[in-house]
Amino acid sequence: MTYMIDVLIVGGGGAGLRAAVAVAEEDPALKVAVVSKVYPMRSHTVSAEGGAAGVIGLDDTLDEHCYDTISGGDWLPDQDAVEAFVAEAPRELMQLEHWGCPWSREPDGRVAVRPFGGMKKMRTWYAADKTGFHLLHTLFQTTLKYQDIIRYDEWFVTKLVIDDGRVHGVVAVEIRTGRIETIPARTVILATGGCGKAFPFTTNAAIKTGDGMTLAYRAGAPLKDMEFVQYHPTGLPFTGILITEAARAEGGWLINKDGYRYLQDYDLGTPTPTPKLRSMELGPRDRLSQAFVHEQEKGRTVDTPYGPVVHLDLRHLGAGKIDARIPFVRELCRSYQNLDPATDLIPVRPVVHYMMGGVHTDIDGATPVAGLYAAGETACVSINGANRLGSNSLPEILVFGRRAGVAAAGFARSHRNGEPSCVRTQGEDERRRLERARGGRGHGERIADLREQMQHTLEGAAGIYRTGDALAKAADALAELRERAEEARVDDTSTTFNTELISLQELHAMLEIAQTIVACALNRRESRGAHQRTDFPVRDDEAFLAHSLVHRAPDGTPSVGLLPVTITRWPPGERVYGRD
Repeated sequence: MTYMIDVLIVGGGGAGLRAAVAVAEEDPALKVAVVSKVYPMRSHTVSAEGGAAGVIGLDDTLDEHCYDTISGGDWLPDQDAVEAFVAEAPRELMQLEHWGCPWSREPDGRVAVRPFGGMKKMRTWYAADKTGFHLLHTLFQTTLKYQDIIRYDEWFVTKLVIDDGRVHGVVAVEIRTGRIETIPARTVILATGGCGKAFPFTTNAAIKTGDGMTLAYRAGAPLKDMEFVQYHPTGLPFTGILITEAARAEGGWLINKDGYRYLQDYDLGTPTPTPKLRSMELGPRDRLSQAFVHEQEKGRTVDTPYGPVVHLDLRHLGAGKIDARIPFVRELCRSYQNLDPATDLIPVRPVVHYMMGGVHTDIDGATPVAGLYAAGETACVSINGANRLGSNSLPEILVFGRRAGVAAAGFARSHRNGEPSCVRTQGEDERRRLERARGGRGHGERIADLREQMQHTLEGAAGIYRTGDALAKAADALAELRERAEEARVDDTSTTFNTELISLQELHAMLEIAQTIVACALNRRESRGAHQRTDFPVRDDEAFLAHSLVHRAPDGTPSVGLLPVTITRWPPGERVYGRD
């Protein structure tokens, strides 16, 4: 590259595209580039089905949305960030309306909202059950209005160029040709999503390999709250495809092998014919996934070739309501399970869905590395704390994607220096490293075998329930896997679509992320939200009402500390569901 990018965005999903639009609106003179390893409309945002939370009803308040989010996160969210998020979410959703997002409507023309887990009011906007698809399509179409936004589709970023505590660009590989380029930039926004593919059973697309998190971590930015991994309670067995929470919001029931609505046994309320807010099937995801484990231990789940399941029952809703409100659920069940939810039970089990942790940022997406920002699931602001409420993630990528874009634009305007020499030297070093990896190595283990061992190690130790002994053994196993991965076998020496080279970089990234998850989980000697230690089964606010902050030590190992939670108005209390 012969010219400087002002704001370079890594990731073309919802957060990345919202940031790109924000920069273009903030200052049309700035050069903006979006670098994505897939075409934007193949980003994982399209998989978000259920909806986007934003206060709109006259019976709802910003304070109530704040409280639901903070209590849902088991009092680990930073409350100043939550207040800003809740205040700005409705404006962002309305902005999407102006850009053309086809929100579902009531007969009188009002935007339709549905209930969602852990929320005391109906505030989840939706576009049938393809909300993420329509949101991303709207953002993508909006970026096309700004013809100066440069797109690098199917480019994979392998390194941030860092010098003297500041980012100066990236090194990236064009997947189609194998060309390796250094792209100088005044600021970089990381928006590559989470790292669900570090686990064997996940709703996440194949691209969710922790790229942005690892880039920041290696560049000196700490990661935060990495022990908190969300299991969604309703994934299809074998595929891991999500059955949206909207299915329960519309009245679906979770039943065990005896046809019993088992959630009533886990302090989540009593059964009602129609959904009751913050109760039973509309409890928070962490509690519902934990209830599944207890049902399994009691022998009340259903055995299948793909593991134990319970059933999601939509039969009483009828085909008409299913087709009107959650048609994609019916489409998925027919395509992947050969069943019709209007007449058949849907087998489901908990599945890794979302990472509450990510790159440590402030409320504007800034990391401790000057000029480096992060947004969306890549970042941890933190508004989600120990457990994210469903339908908060889509407005989160909008609110903080915009904030990161505006902040990065301001930084770029005030730092108009030319290209430093480190861009060329670090870029050349990275090019040589990648070419050596692409040169072919015939004596190590296969990448796929190492990846599978990592996934099962992580699932076994850092799943829904954890113990210190299992985590300590996993830490040793992951360290050994990292060493073995350095000698992984690469057979493909070509330059064109060398996906084996990309898979190797992704494996290295996921192994580092896996180590941070285990290290933070081992350090947090309590149970809170999605992090449940059977050897420390009680929440300990005195010692652990704090974020985990993990830095990469000089030897590449994770070093964990604590950072106090910001509390503004809501002191810690009991998480109550089904009783309020």
